[in-house]
Formats: sequence, structure tokens, C-alpha cells
Amino acid sequence: MLPARLAVAVRAATPERRGAVTAVRGLGLTVAGLPGSVGDVLAVGEANPVDVEVVAADRTLSCMPLGSLAGIRVGDPVRRRSGGSTVPAGRGLLGRVIDGSGRPVDGRGPLTGVRSVPWANTAPPAMGRARITAPIATGVRVLDTLTTIGRGQRLGLFAGSGVGKSSLLSMVTRGTAADVAVIALVGERGREVREFLEDDLGAAGLARSVVVVATGDEPALMRLRAAGTATRIAEALRDEGADVLLMMDSLTRVAMAQREIGLSAGEPPATRGYPPSTFAVLARLLERAGTATTGSITGIYTVLVDGDDHNDPVADSARSILDGHVVLDRALAVSGHFPSVDALGSISRLAAKVTDPRQRALATGLRRVLAARRSAQDLLDVGAYQPGSNPLVDAAVAHRDAIDGFLRQPMDQSTAPDEAWRRLGDLCELLGVAA
Repeated sequence: MLPARLAVAVRAATPERRGAVTAVRGLGLTVAGLPGSVGDVLAVGEANPVDVEVVAADRTLSCMPLGSLAGIRVGDPVRRRSGGSTVPAGRGLLGRVIDGSGRPVDGRGPLTGVRSVPWANTAPPAMGRARITAPIATGVRVLDTLTTIGRGQRLGLFAGSGVGKSSLLSMVTRGTAADVAVIALVGERGREVREFLEDDLGAAGLARSVVVVATGDEPALMRLRAAGTATRIAEALRDEGADVLLMMDSLTRVAMAQREIGLSAGEPPATRGYPPSTFAVLARLLERAGTATTGSITGIYTVLVDGDDHNDPVADSARSILDGHVVLDRALAVSGHFPSVDALGSISRLAAKVTDPRQRALATGLRRVLAARRSAQDLLDVGAYQPGSNPLVDAAVAHRDAIDGFLRQPMDQSTAPDEAWRRLGDLCELLGVAA
């Protein structure tokens, strides 16, 4: 008892080293007189201290705020926050909405039944990952059959603005076979958060989900931390043996947040203004999802393509890291086709490993029909196609309503995988391409 008391007394009597703000410029500030390393959290000011995080270190510390810099002046004292950054984790988070630092924002009081885990973490070692051998149901027919997702796979949802990404995510949340869902809303408009929770996700979807929110008006560092917090919560649930569905909307806004941080820290801009650290951060973040020795994290990340350009730097980098991509088509969306998934442009790299030969033959059969119709679409539009020229085109034209009926699905409807495959088998038999 005495040594413990003595240690407490020594710490209390030790002078606290403090630094001072030397510059407030742009999105960040500079601190001198206080040693620190990247990732340290400091408190700036006395009466109402603002937390900042060290993002670069030289003779001085370059920091980015976790709150508003309003009122911060040169000369304000800076001290180190005690302890490292932690976030809440555990099943006590189900049904709750938290911010990027793990604080509840749903007005339902403090969190209960949770534990604290370090915010920082690394990806599982390559040889410690379990093989992906089983599919995971989403309840969406076009995904479960034509772009089958493996349990522990990482998939990108590529689309421009306003084509139904959030609606599809909420549909997957309600129909998934995963044990729990962790949803990160990064850079969203504040108005859309409540609409997503109440209209798209609903009470049933929220009850089995953890939602992490950082709206577009929050500091870049908070938006970046929201992505890390959601991933860390999913990792903690995976370590408990759960099959977790991690959905992040959107990965592009995470990259934009890192761009703001990198440029403010003095990094040189590279492709379209993104500094090199942006792509390193994306790789580390995405690699943390997937399988481990126990449990799994199935990751679905939306990628907002600029002007429907699917080759912009973030989209291209994400596509090279992820295990597949689903493309949402604006032409389908404006015609009322939901979900607006471009079946021919969407690929799951693990579909062949989690489906049987008959299922693969059925998916290939429908893809052949869709490809034939697309190749002949110009002739069909001008009335120049001659019936009988291609049996696949003939089948696509004759049974277009049946094909669209399979690919379309109401937002409030969920289809079990067995039923989806049965319907695909019936459709392929009708088209004359049954396995």
C-alpha cells in the first residue's frame, strides 16, 4: 500500500511540463516547448481546453484540432492529455449512435456495458487470416447471385452522388446474415443522418447496429477518426468471434479528410492534390478489415466517384486494394431501377470461391444474356436489329420484363439466398441458358 501511495504522491508533486501555441494558421496550429510524437493528444487553453492531435513533428509540433479553433490565440498554454486515445467497444454499443471519439450523440444517456480499447490498431498478419470459403447473405438478389460476397470480403460500392448508395447500404443492413453491423457515416450532411437512421435504417436495423457519425462540418481530424473508430469497434467485435458487417459511407470523404490534414502538415500535393499519405492511410484502413483467427469483418465501402469518373485517384486506389467492386449506374437510377446496380460492371473476386458450379453457371448464363443485349443496344434503339441474328439477344428482348423483375427489388424487401438462387434458376431456364 505504501509504495502505491508514494508513487501517487510523486506523480502529484512532479511539475507539469507545458508548451505554448506559436502559430494558428489555416486548419491547424503549431506548438513549441513541449515534446511529443505523432498521434499524441494535447489540450490547448485553460478554461475550455480544445483537444488537438499531433500530425507532424519537427522542432515544433504541427497539430490539427478535434474541435473548433475559435478563440485559440498565440501564447495559449498547451499540456499533454493523460493516457492514450481509447474508444468504447462491445455489444453494449448496439443501437447507439456515437461520434468519432466514441461519445454518444443520440441523446440516450451514457454508454453502458462497454469496455475501452486502444484507438490505434494494426491489420492481422497475412498468415494469420482464415481463408474465405463461405458466402454472406445481404438480402439483395443481384448482390447475392451475380456479385456474391464472401464472409470476410472487402467490397467497394462505386457511384456518383444521388444514385442510391445510402439506400442500398440500409437495405443490406436489414437483410444481412452478419451478427452485427457497424456503420460509419463520414462527411455526411447533418440533415441526412437522422433521415438515414429513421427512414432508411429503421428501428430494426438500428437495434443490431452501431453507428459512428462525423458530419461534413466537423474538423478533418474528427472525420478521419470516425473511420478509425468504426473499424476499431468492428475489430473488437471480431475478436469476440462475431461475424461483423462494416459499412463506411464514404471512403472518398475519408481520403479528403486526410488530404486536408496532409496539406496542412506541409506535405506536397500529388495526384489531384492528394498527398502521398492519403493512399497509405487508405491501405492501412482497408487492410484491417477481413478475416482473422476468429470472427470476420465483411467490409462494404462506398466510393464517391467524381463526375461519375471511375478512374479518379481514390477510386483507382480503392479498387486495387479491395476484393471486388459494385458499380451503381446513374442511367438506371434515373429510370427508377432500384437497386441501380450495373451487373456487368460489378465484380466479386471471391465469387468463384464461395459458390458451387451450378450457381456459377447460372450467374454466367444471365451475364451472357445481359452482355448480348448491351452489345446490340444501339441496333435495338434504331430498330435495325434483325430477330434471329443472335439467340441471346432474342431472349433478352423477349423476356426483358422478367430480367428486370429479377434485378429490381423494393427497398423494404429482403430475399433469402436460397430463394434468390431459385429465382435465378427459373429465369435462366426461361431464357434458355439454364445450367
